[in-house]
Amino acid sequence: MTGSSERPGFTVVNLMDIEDSTAGRFPGIESHFARKHLDSEHLGVTYLRYAPDMRSSRAHSHREQEEAYVVVRGSGRVLLDGEEVELRQWDVVRCSPQTVRAFAAGPDGLDMIAIGSDRPEGGDGIQADAAWSD
Repeated sequence: MTGSSERPGFTVVNLMDIEDSTAGRFPGIESHFARKHLDSEHLGVTYLRYAPDMRSSRAHSHREQEEAYVVVRGSGRVLLDGEEVELRQWDVVRCSPQTVRAFAAGPDGLDMIAIGSDRPEGGDGIQADAAWSD
């Protein structure tokens, strides 16, 4: 990774310098997880990009980790415990750990920053099917 700076007390990382963690496993979805690169005790930050009209077939929740998602470009929908909510640029979605969530992009795609709190070693994600209405 290039373009990072770490010193006692702070870390600077460019999200685009971090490898795409999906690496083609989920066509139409790109994700750059910065948690391990930030050397933070409490925060995880991820850049997520959904291609136009891409809809996730998988949802997830957590055992312990609370998350917030900020829409930085585009629009779409989020599925929250079976309820679909429209999203537009600069919306912020906070999810308790147990909330099952999945995302779908609108015609211009959907770019988000996800911020996660503390999590146990190795993660705490729980996968589920996404039950969209259409």
